[in-house]
Amino acid sequence: MASGERPLHEVNFLTVAEVATVMRVSKMTVYRLVHSGELPAIRVGRSFRVPEQAVHDYLRESYVGRETA
Repeated sequence: MASGERPLHEVNFLTVAEVATVMRVSKMTVYRLVHSGELPAIRVGRSFRVPEQAVHDYLRESYVGRETA
C-alpha cells in the first residue's frame, strides 16, 4: 500500500446516485466522468461505486477560483 492510501475497509464508497447528489449534477454526468476516467470507480456487478475521497478530490481540483502556487 502506497503512503497516504487508506486500507480498503476504511474507504467509503458512494453509488452513482449519491455522487450525483453530492455534486448536484445528473447521474448521466457522473457516468460520463466515470467512463472518461476523470472520476475513479470500481464496478460491482452492473453498477459503479466511487470512493468518497475521489469525489472530494475531483471537486477540489476542479474549483475555478483556485490559484496554483
